[in-house]
Amino acid sequence: MKSRNRYFELRDDMSFPGRWVLEQTGLDHQGRQQDLWQFTRGTPLVLEGRPVLDITHPGQALEFSLTAMGTPVVAQRVVSLLEPLGLQQEVQFIPAQVEGRPEPYFILNALRLIRCIDDERCEEVRFWEPRHGDPKKVGQYRNVVGLKVDPAKVGDTHVLRPWGWRGTLIVSERIKQLMEQAGIAGTKFVEV
Repeated sequence: MKSRNRYFELRDDMSFPGRWVLEQTGLDHQGRQQDLWQFTRGTPLVLEGRPVLDITHPGQALEFSLTAMGTPVVAQRVVSLLEPLGLQQEVQFIPAQVEGRPEPYFILNALRLIRCIDDERCEEVRFWEPRHGDPKKVGQYRNVVGLKVDPAKVGDTHVLRPWGWRGTLIVSERIKQLMEQAGIAGTKFVEV
């Protein structure tokens, strides 16, 4: 019998001592406006310029960080760790510029958006209703507490965002183990 795949929300470890905090500026390196939400849509992107990230709280640079918009920012070492896995259909690494930092950083753009939230196993799930006054959102998730995913719906995917709750980045146990074994600074994993 095949064992059940395990999945984890990849969070930013905000308790990391002396850490930095990054923020999207909404601009590229040539000063052009960019859509702040484009990295949560689960689609490949072709950008004219590199997104610019500000350090809003100076501190130790991390190899994994999330901006306030939930955009994952990774160092070259994370890219080098994940690229050999052949995940080109699941993740795109977009070169980004962190203000004041010469080393390369990348936005991790998850390319899979999967309808995988297990409503019954979550602590609480609320949906948009007509009474909330936003007709285009009716039936979509409004709040999810204690997120759980259905592994059968995720399949063999290693990096994804759950449909309807796109601010969350989910990784497989294999990705979790690789990042932990490599000592990637800034990660926190919560089983979902």
